[in-house]
Amino acid sequence: MQFDFNQTYFSLFGIEPRFALNTPELDRRYRELQAQWHPDRYASEDDSARRLSLQASTFVNEGWQTLKSPLARGRYLLRLNGVDTQEDTNTAMPMDFLMQQMEWREAIASARASRHLDQLERLNSELREEIAALEGLLGGQLDAAQWDAASTSVRKLRFLEKLDQEIGDAIEAVMF
Repeated sequence: MQFDFNQTYFSLFGIEPRFALNTPELDRRYRELQAQWHPDRYASEDDSARRLSLQASTFVNEGWQTLKSPLARGRYLLRLNGVDTQEDTNTAMPMDFLMQQMEWREAIASARASRHLDQLERLNSELREEIAALEGLLGGQLDAAQWDAASTSVRKLRFLEKLDQEIGDAIEAVMF
């Protein structure tokens, strides 16, 4: 019984290392790998086999979560290519992007304060379109090995996902 912990998540799932992926195929392979390595299958085995299955199952879970999330997948692809996105240290963004962030936050706060669910849902729809467009751009940048541009797009996507969470929280607060 062996498991290669040095393989990439793409190799683990038998997927080409690209940003665009077949999500149903990823999910199918995830279920197969979990069935193969789930610790319950090794409950009657010796300690080393149980430990290996637990570690392999954890690796499979981490890989699936990384590849399933566009932000994590973009970040992971950059890391595989030796690029640090510097998300914690490099917060420099284009001025128009920062202005847009401020406008979004003001609109969210206003809609939340006035309990306008329809405005929050409209903002949510607009933000989802923005995220989808940025994910498309990021995929093209990664395919073209435009690492600096892709790194900036990953940082932007992180900002947008935080906004998405804020809108979700605001919708929940207004509804309940």
